[in-house]
This record gives sequence, structure tokens and C-alpha cells, in this order.
Amino acid sequence: MKMANVHVLFLSVLLLIFSVSQSVKYEPTWNSLDSRPLPSWYDEAKLGIFIHWGVFSVPSFTSEWFWYYWKGPKPQKSAVDFMKNNFRPGFTYADFASQFTTEFYNPNEWADIFAASGAKYIVLTSKHHEGFTNWPSNYSFNWNSNASGPSRDLVGELANAIRSRTAIKFGLYHSLYEWFNPLYLQDKESNFTTQNFVKHKTIPELYEIVNKYKPEVVWSDGDAGPDTYWTSKEFLTWLYNESPVKDTVVTNDRWGKGCACKHGGYYTCQDRYNPGTKQNHKWENCMTIDRRSWGYRRNTNLNEFLSVHEIISTLASTVSCGGNMLMNVGPTKEGKIIPLFEERLRDLGKWLNVNGEGIYSTVPWSHQNDTLAKNVWYTMKHSGNSKVVYAILLSYPEDPVLKLGAPLPSQTTEVTMLGYPNSFKWISGPGGQGLYITIPTIPWNRLPCQWAWVLKITELEN
Repeated sequence: MKMANVHVLFLSVLLLIFSVSQSVKYEPTWNSLDSRPLPSWYDEAKLGIFIHWGVFSVPSFTSEWFWYYWKGPKPQKSAVDFMKNNFRPGFTYADFASQFTTEFYNPNEWADIFAASGAKYIVLTSKHHEGFTNWPSNYSFNWNSNASGPSRDLVGELANAIRSRTAIKFGLYHSLYEWFNPLYLQDKESNFTTQNFVKHKTIPELYEIVNKYKPEVVWSDGDAGPDTYWTSKEFLTWLYNESPVKDTVVTNDRWGKGCACKHGGYYTCQDRYNPGTKQNHKWENCMTIDRRSWGYRRNTNLNEFLSVHEIISTLASTVSCGGNMLMNVGPTKEGKIIPLFEERLRDLGKWLNVNGEGIYSTVPWSHQNDTLAKNVWYTMKHSGNSKVVYAILLSYPEDPVLKLGAPLPSQTTEVTMLGYPNSFKWISGPGGQGLYITIPTIPWNRLPCQWAWVLKITELEN
């Protein structure tokens, strides 16, 4: 009977928690929507993969903004000349769609690469500013991946592969606006006093992808025009209250002009945002391995790709300051993640296999950088009543004694290196402030990893 009573009590508590969670209903105001707690999985994840893929992957020249650079209000000479010199007169951007062939697109292969990278979530471009949808949308007529080009549901195939082969969260990027959509241009001409584009295109698409693919990240972009024009608050109210992902979904902050860094879920603020100081609100550094573009470029050069060390350095500084890093790759029109991108992802995963303890599920410490040593970033985890501090060394110590200024050691402080079996000797700095760590001579083939090293420091006073 006692065990039965325990079970009854446990079920009662679960029902109470469930009823309380269901009683929270968000209103279509920023005060209400911004009060929604961010689902904990997102902060714990730390690393995601961004995937920019679309018709722009066919010309694969300049960037994913190629069409705008070619036919926008201020055409770029490089894009105009590229088309003039390489394509027949009268060739249109829509003609590229038939060349978006995706014949080498293997979603299982992508899923395995992303899993090997150590990423905990991905965000796939469902539709960029060109308006082409990577799923068979009911609201994109013949400008979608099933009616033109691939004749495939690119979004659905990857969603299935990610969920069947990995524990990675599946998310979708969606552009609110479309550069050359006549309905959008008419609304823009009316100073956004009409909403034909919103009512017949953008918002129906958002409902469609959420209901069909159940993304746990909805990454909005292309937010020219006020949030009242986009009816963003109304959509987010449905997303948080009624959608099939209402309890787990996270959103960013690009829901209308002026929303960035102010409203929504986590903040992106601007592309490649990396403030270098601790932020009071959860944020994300969306960045690219190709320094100049989000979409694949055929004419890129090796020195335009971030090195593994640069990627790890960006991750360390981002996580130390409370952010997540969303790292972008741009697949080819054939559907391949080029070997260099794959190598970067797998190398990052190798590093995280050793050092992930100092990245995943950490929180910012009282210091982000060290006060004495250069190229050192800190993270922290709570362990019972104490805390564990991780010092991420972006360069290997040149001197036999590494002098850290920020930690305040106790008599029971212990210092180890993740992936290395032995503890390191240390003494206190002047006045008991600082930690002077003796770095043993470690043969190169016994070093736990390359590029950066993580010291685990326990039982500090601060």
C-alpha cells in the first residue's frame, strides 16, 4: 500500500505540474510573449549548425543575395557582368531553378556529419529572401522544390533523417519578406498599410511549416516593416499556446523592424554578433565558416574559410559570454556539403568529444576573460553546493607555469586538463589571488587534443 500511495502522490504532482503549465496562456503583446521562459534545452545546447541552401546555390556567386545584387535597385557590377558573360540574353533568375538538381543530396549523410560535429540543433533554410520554398508549399505556386528543380521535399527529408538517426533538434529558418514578390512590393509601396503579402503568403507558410515539420527552432529573418504589419505577435501567440511544438520551440528576435535585440525568444541582434562581454539575455552568434557568404560560392579561396582554431575561439568566447554559436555551411546545388566544410565540422566534433564538458550546459562565470593570462575564456557548472570552473586556453602555455589572475583558490582546489589523466600542481598567486599552475611536459602524442585545451578547476573560493 505504501508503494501504491507513493505512485498516486507522484502522479498527482505530475498532473499538478501539467495543469500549471497548461494554465499559462500568452497574449499577443510583447510584454506577455517576452515573459515566456526559454526552453532549457536551447541554453544547454550551445552549438547549432545553420544551413543556407536554395536556388542561389546554383549561380553560387557573390552570396545568397545574388538575385538582389543582379536585379535589385542598385545592381552590383560583378553580378551583372557575371550574367552577361556567362548566360544567354533573356536568362532569368527563375531559369536557375531547373539547375537546382540536388542529385547528390543524401539527408542521412548530412545527419551523420552534423552529429559528428557535436552540434545539438540545426537550422535549415526553408525559404530565403528569393521566395523559393524548400518544401512543397501550398502557398508558393510553382516556386518550390517539388514543382521546380529537385522535385523533392528537401525540408521533410532532412527532418526525417535528423530525427531517425540523431538526438539533434530540428529547426527551420524562414524569411518573412521576398525581394521581388509583387504582393510584398505593393504592401511596401503602401508603407505597409496593406497586408496582402502577409495574409496570403508569409503567415500561411509559417503555419504550414510548423504544423507539417514541427521545428523546435523557428528562425525568422527578412523583417523589413513593423511587427504589426507581419502580425508577428499573433503568430507567436499561437506558436507558444497552441502549436504542436508549443512547449519546446525557441524563436529568435527578427519579427519586425526594431525587434532585434529587444523582443522574441533569444537575441541575434545582427549577423556574426559576438559582443565579447556577458549579456543579460540569452543570445546567439550566427556566423559562417566562409567569412564572406552564407550560401555556397564556387569561387571562394582557402583563406576565406575560418580555420578550426578560429571556430573554436569563436565558440569559446560566445559560450563564455552566455551565447550559443550557430555555425553556417552552404551546400552545393547538387546537395553536397563540400569536403572542407565537412572537415571543419568533424574536427570541431573531435575537439568537443574531449572538451564538451567545458562547453555544453555551462553558464558564464564571474569572469569571462582572465585578468592576467591572454587567450583564456572561462565557463562554469554547478556541482552540488560547489562549482566547477573551466579555463579554455586558446594557445598552449609557452612558460612552464601558467599564471591565471581570476581564480581565488582554496586549500582543496584541484586542477586537471580535460582528456588528460593526471592532476596539475599549483600554488596561489600573490595575496592568495590567482592560480599559478605548473604545466607538466606532455609528449605531443599524449596531448588530449589540438587547437585549444581546457583546464578543469574545482573548489575555488570565488
